[in-house]
Amino acid sequence: MRFLHICLLLFFVITGYAQENLGYQKPHDNILELAEAPLAPSIRMDSEGKNIVFLYRSAYKTIEELSETEMRLGGLRINPETNIGSRTRFYNNIKVKHNQKGQPKAVSGLPENGRFANFLWAPNQEYMTFTNTVANGTELWLLTIANARATKLTKPNLNANMGNPAVWLKNSEALLVTMLSETKKPLINTKEAVPTGPTISTSTAGVKAQNRTYQDLLKNKNDEHNFEQLAQSVLYKVTLDGITTLWKGEAMYRGISFSPDGNYVLITTIDKPFSYLVPYYRFPSKTSVYKANGDLVKTMLQVPLIEDLPQGFMAERTGMRDLNWRNDKPATLYWAEVLDGGDPSNEVPYRDEVFQQDAPFNGAVTSLLKTKDRFRGIIWGTDNVAIATDYWWNTRNTRTYVFNPSNPDQEATVLFDRNYQDVYSNPGSFVYTKNKFNEYVLDLHANKAYLIGDGYSDAGKFPFIDEINLESQKTKRLYQSRLTDKLESISSAINTQDGTYLVRIESKNEFPNYYIRNINKRNRLIPLTTFENPFKSIQNVKKEVISYKRADGLDLSGTLYLPTNFEEGKKYPMILWAYPREYKDKSSAGQNTSSSNEFTYPYYGSPIYWVTRGYVVLDDAAFPIIGEGNEEPNDSFIKQLIANGKAAIDAVDAMGYIDRNRVAVGGHSYGAFMTANLLSHSNLFAAGIARSGAYNRTLTPFGFQSEERNYWEAPEIYYNMSPFMHADKMKTPLLLIHGEADNNSGTYPLQSERYFNALKGLGAPVRLVMLPKESHGYAAKESILHMLWEQDEWLETHVKNKEINTNKTSQN
Repeated sequence: MRFLHICLLLFFVITGYAQENLGYQKPHDNILELAEAPLAPSIRMDSEGKNIVFLYRSAYKTIEELSETEMRLGGLRINPETNIGSRTRFYNNIKVKHNQKGQPKAVSGLPENGRFANFLWAPNQEYMTFTNTVANGTELWLLTIANARATKLTKPNLNANMGNPAVWLKNSEALLVTMLSETKKPLINTKEAVPTGPTISTSTAGVKAQNRTYQDLLKNKNDEHNFEQLAQSVLYKVTLDGITTLWKGEAMYRGISFSPDGNYVLITTIDKPFSYLVPYYRFPSKTSVYKANGDLVKTMLQVPLIEDLPQGFMAERTGMRDLNWRNDKPATLYWAEVLDGGDPSNEVPYRDEVFQQDAPFNGAVTSLLKTKDRFRGIIWGTDNVAIATDYWWNTRNTRTYVFNPSNPDQEATVLFDRNYQDVYSNPGSFVYTKNKFNEYVLDLHANKAYLIGDGYSDAGKFPFIDEINLESQKTKRLYQSRLTDKLESISSAINTQDGTYLVRIESKNEFPNYYIRNINKRNRLIPLTTFENPFKSIQNVKKEVISYKRADGLDLSGTLYLPTNFEEGKKYPMILWAYPREYKDKSSAGQNTSSSNEFTYPYYGSPIYWVTRGYVVLDDAAFPIIGEGNEEPNDSFIKQLIANGKAAIDAVDAMGYIDRNRVAVGGHSYGAFMTANLLSHSNLFAAGIARSGAYNRTLTPFGFQSEERNYWEAPEIYYNMSPFMHADKMKTPLLLIHGEADNNSGTYPLQSERYFNALKGLGAPVRLVMLPKESHGYAAKESILHMLWEQDEWLETHVKNKEINTNKTSQN
């Protein structure tokens, strides 16, 4: 009898750890109806607002597509059979609308079962190229806008492994295209290859290489060989009638750009040695200028392998960086160089200096300006006016300068000096226009420029258009949205002098549609699209942005949805969904960027589906983590996390909508990390859902999220913030979901697997679901529908029916 008892005990222990043999499931019909709703097309409009290209695709890939051959090399994911990124989102149909009139017209000549990507306007915007991926490769196609006709330009021999394989010549009559080399060597099947020796990495004493935990890195010589073969291309010139001629021989091409006048080409190639520590974009590289016929003019820049940088998010390498063409000049290059040695800990009056050099790049190099913080970019205007920006992450500060490129001795004027997290004070983004080179430059009229802003405030979002005098720095408001029952967004300017702008208008039950708004003609609207609401079952759901306060007085907000079967006076279970964000001041942290007029769109990872299942949903709940002065946000991460969660529950509970004993919390990525910490350190929630998170911060020892201190500088922070270290405190049911092929820095699948093992070993109620082939964001329809089923089952069991199931357990 004792032997039998032992056998039974072993049986239950073993089966308790066994895996479930479960196929892909589909969620409840209420959720399935929403999840299978058709996706509206995306649009590409020309700069004059005349013609629009509509791009159609399925909302999901299939698990068969995700199961196609994939190689993960140097930070890239490549399909070696088709030579394009294995995670590329393909479109399957194209339509064109002419002159803002009528319905979109079907494009003729498209291949059946097309898989389209890499759309690119020609400089004259009379054409657009795109790739079509077939079973044995990737082709280049041409769309002629005027007659809405597509024609194939090449065989399926493109190399799109490094991104878009085509670059337009400035005359819009031909393209430079990266194609596979005929001397490409066979790839090595790393699963079958016999090792020829160990893989060895070395470190030089005293040289620090504090890199984040990148995914998909090269691991051995076989990977190096495969990466080189897949990155290597030959450059061909392809005309619009499909004539192909060799332009430049074999190289690992990483970037190609023509000078505005089209007479020169700037080309960046990858060199050896490769690295096992960093992705391909930190491998050695060479950037050279060529004439349009392919003749070498000058090698401008040779960058060594970048494995070691000073510590800090604002660290930079020395030498030229951000080398690019001035958009307002025929052929002038500009670049930035550090003045602080690239080390943010060095105190200097200026961090960066910007230089330029004119073609043929053998004359004087001239200085344009110095920036107080790290140089971010330039909007070119005229010989006398350009806009530059810098930023500094540690203070969350950014400056906007106006300067005179033709007179470097004239001191730059600071237009804006502000906290970039302070959205209420954001002056907006400068408007661009196309110049004679078909390049985008600052839209400038009599020293007046234009700004488009989001217009966030305590009262809501009311986007605006301002005119700014760059001499006096005075602004004049030309337009501000006054819509109160709808939400308007200003996408771009079409013609500032005519007063025409592309805008998007939506409401909580009206699908977003595009219009031309003319602010000079009584704000007249011309509709461009007529997309229907595909989510009819939730179009009348009650929705509002609620504001509430944290215990320390900080203003918080979230978007509250009531169930579709809501009855006044009844208490409902609630789902709280959030993502923590770090701030350096309370003022910015308390600002609201949500709107109750935003269209109710249940994307694949949204909690909104559950309003159809009888849940209150508080989505995008504010979870600020603040560190003012010398204190870093993470110094009090757990305390603030719990305060945010309690404030949210208290606020909705005070409205009389919920049973606060039946509240779930969930999040994705850093939101999953948040969820695990809330369940470990509080009793606020009945259950949690954590998708694709990281739970042991010692596995990301050189920083994570917005934490730039390494583990050895702040071991208590890494320990206290790691749910894995507090697994013994976890008593609340937790659903862990993770993609088996997660490529996000730090969120290795191992994070969920080890956390599950710890929780399981300590007797916590936990379930781990690993989604085959999925990355950090999920793509396959089968995976997403199953994820929704898992979440629904978990919520029904541990939240909605918590008391019933608790009573059953106690009775058993």
